[in-house]
Amino acid sequence: MTTFPANLEPELVERLITSGGGELARKMGIEFLELSAERSIATMPVEGNTQVIGILHGGAHVVLGESLGSVSSAIHAGPGRVAVGIEINASHSRSIASGTVTAVCTAINLGRTLATHEIVITDEEGRRLSTVRMTNFLKDR
Repeated sequence: MTTFPANLEPELVERLITSGGGELARKMGIEFLELSAERSIATMPVEGNTQVIGILHGGAHVVLGESLGSVSSAIHAGPGRVAVGIEINASHSRSIASGTVTAVCTAINLGRTLATHEIVITDEEGRRLSTVRMTNFLKDR
């Protein structure tokens, strides 16, 4: 069950609930647990998201990170505004071949026109697998 901040725009809540965070997030099995501009959490299964040698695909890390960073930025942008990704990077520290990964998204800067988040992805033992950093441009709809 996802928790939303009390002041979240009802239209955004409805879109998140009905879309599951978007078609790609649903396909990858991403489950949003907590969402806010300052801190968001999601999980994703490794199974179904691996590359040819059987480990979690690096792009899957980025999709998980971008999903959280985008939603967190959209929450910060507020009613009548949208968040558009303008930069993302990832550093992979460790591989994983099974289980579930958890991503914790933390705001680095929440400005009027830019929002930057760091997303740390860990395994079930809490070991860091990758670090994703994303910047979104916030603009009127």
